[in-house]
Amino acid sequence: MKLPFFLAKRFVAGETFKSAVPKIEALNKKKIKVTLDLLGENVKLKTTADETVNEYISLLNDIHSAGLKSTISIKLTMLGLDIDELYCRDNLYKLLDEARKSDSFVRIDMEGSDYTQQTIDVFKEVFKEYGKHVGIVIQAYLHRTKDDINDLAELGADVRLCKGAYNEPERVALQKMSDIREAFKEYSKVLLDKTSYPRIATHDDELVNWVKDYSVENKIGKARFEFQMLYGLREETMEQLTNDGYNTRVYVPYGTMWFPYFKRRLMERKENIFFIFTTMFKK
Repeated sequence: MKLPFFLAKRFVAGETFKSAVPKIEALNKKKIKVTLDLLGENVKLKTTADETVNEYISLLNDIHSAGLKSTISIKLTMLGLDIDELYCRDNLYKLLDEARKSDSFVRIDMEGSDYTQQTIDVFKEVFKEYGKHVGIVIQAYLHRTKDDINDLAELGADVRLCKGAYNEPERVALQKMSDIREAFKEYSKVLLDKTSYPRIATHDDELVNWVKDYSVENKIGKARFEFQMLYGLREETMEQLTNDGYNTRVYVPYGTMWFPYFKRRLMERKENIFFIFTTMFKK
């Protein structure tokens, strides 16, 4: 059974770019920037991957034409990583060529741990060519991140650090929230100390306050990093951070293939599940 979209609309801005534009404009008006994500993953057909590349390119152009303060986020499996890695890379080069022409930015999202090494390898290759036009996401809960974060910092990569949203086994990822928080703090230190503009993606007050305190103690200016949160969560907090002089960005997903993303949001917090079920019975 296909679930109705209204269940997901707290976390997903719309099923089309046009329907998402008013939400982006509202955030921009509050001086909050956006990363726009066309939802989907694990494409199996080249025809679908080709269509996705063209849609991403159109999205870059539409953002530019609309004057929105927005970058885009993409998943390599949407570009055909499950089909053939070389084919996926060619698609990514095509997209990044367009991003460079319009002086735009593409964030390569991180997927489940089965894709981590491939994603990092592809990023390193394109980073040599496209530099400031491409970045990557790193998940703090993975055991391997202690090595990856230092490696990427040495490269001068643009890194978005998040806790991690996939259900990973203990051999691959930390399980206790206290351990994940400590790892997140250590990796934030590396990025704040060694990279020019880290993106700190968390809704966790403990981590937000820790980053604020660490930056003050180490004389790291507010303009040197960015707080990021997900659409539909902690909007008042983002507005307060913006008013306090911090750079802020909201990750705004849209598209018809919203269910996997929606499901991950539900699994993250019991409050999200409660919200959805109460919404179901409202007129």
